[in-house]
Amino acid sequence: MTVAATSSMVDWLRESEKKEYGNFINGEWVKSSSGKTFPIYNSAKNNQLLGMFQDSVENDVNQAVEAANEAFKSWSKLPGPDRGAILFRLADLLEKNVEELAYMLSAEQGKTLAESKGEVYRAAKEARFCGGEAFRIEGSTLPGERSNVWSSTIRKPIGVIAAIAPWNFPVVTPVRKIAPALAYGCTVVYKPASVTPWTSVKLMELLAEAGVPNGVVNLVVGSGSKVGDPLVNHPLVKGISFTGSSNLGLEINQKAAGRLAKTQLELGGKNPAVVLDYTDPAAVAKQIVSAAFAASGQRCTSISRVIVVKEKREEITEALLQEMMKIKVGSAWESGATMGPLINKRHLDSVQEYIKVGLEEGARLRFGGEVLTEGEFSEGAFMKPALLDLVTPEMRVAKEEIFGPVLCVIEVENKTEALEVANNVEYGLAASIFTDKVSSAYQFAEDVEAGMVHINHGTASAAHAPFGGVKQSGAGAFSIGSSNVEFFTDLKVIYFEY
Repeated sequence: MTVAATSSMVDWLRESEKKEYGNFINGEWVKSSSGKTFPIYNSAKNNQLLGMFQDSVENDVNQAVEAANEAFKSWSKLPGPDRGAILFRLADLLEKNVEELAYMLSAEQGKTLAESKGEVYRAAKEARFCGGEAFRIEGSTLPGERSNVWSSTIRKPIGVIAAIAPWNFPVVTPVRKIAPALAYGCTVVYKPASVTPWTSVKLMELLAEAGVPNGVVNLVVGSGSKVGDPLVNHPLVKGISFTGSSNLGLEINQKAAGRLAKTQLELGGKNPAVVLDYTDPAAVAKQIVSAAFAASGQRCTSISRVIVVKEKREEITEALLQEMMKIKVGSAWESGATMGPLINKRHLDSVQEYIKVGLEEGARLRFGGEVLTEGEFSEGAFMKPALLDLVTPEMRVAKEEIFGPVLCVIEVENKTEALEVANNVEYGLAASIFTDKVSSAYQFAEDVEAGMVHINHGTASAAHAPFGGVKQSGAGAFSIGSSNVEFFTDLKVIYFEY
């Protein structure tokens, strides 16, 4: 059933065939050697089956890694411009299939159709950038210590990459890992999150259509213990690109270090928006609310703390309230919906527990927070976005990653204290400051402990700029942008005497 043949996402989902989907290994769709599958349901309509997926085991991982390792021998020798041309075709195909991918993404993950389409278009941009990078794998020529010795450096692909993606961005995150791997000549075994594997099937089809040879990209679906662990530990896997929780990232790093495999880790965040002074409080609130509640707050770069100087606290809180009232919670296909459900009931319970803890610690609930259960809301994990104030820096809601639609307001005396509070967490991914003073902006950018800094701007990244964090928010080379070369390639130095 094509998207063009239907009038809406609801119709398309109702009429689409409910299939069993295989792993994609060496260019073929195959069943797991476990003989087991598991179901995936619509996140906003939890009785609607989307498909059955493989409950894979270590043997499946071994087959995929061996296929990728064999394919590496020829793929790594293909000229960079030829690899880039394939990635350009992939970008075009992502845009051509945006409607179908958005339907699938919204169904399995829950985000609104506008957000899902935006994610697909962003994936196309990143694939296109990586296609260009394949033309620019640069080395250097160095003057020799002796007159008859010429020396240079070149970059060589490291080999098989384990790409492990989370459930919150099931299209752009795998593309963010696969596209640079292919650009630099690596091959991939990709493990999607077990709760969002559906769009990954379509990605494999588009990669094949774009001209990626058999074995260069492989898909293995399954749990972290049965698929993730053997993938991370496999001796033929030379690099692990992982996006997910900080705790799991630390475990992966420890395992990889034991055999000197490279890691690229995008982990958690507790991202501050420091508000010092401004001309238009409504404009500041619009930036913050957009960054806080996109993807229902289920982003590692979501703003979760508003750190505001005392004299501005009530004014900015009121502006945040007014902006949050514009959010319409609903299913992806609902007209005007701007925030979908959380990924599942278990995660909803976790977010609700944080709100409860915050209130017990002395925070005040200024807006929202309640679970929505009436009518169609009963079929998904829906809640109203929450705003907590009277939050102090030592509260759990101020220090721990909630990963949901909860925004905390923390009052401080001055910009010195604001910076201290911004840095007083174990994370360091993204940070925003809102100020009319250039000196304050530069000081904040210099001193805040974050991998990405946004001045008078929400925490939205660009498709060509490096993406990553410090402290417990990341390790290894930043992804996106030109920094990927540090992860996907090794440096080789060549001396030539003549």
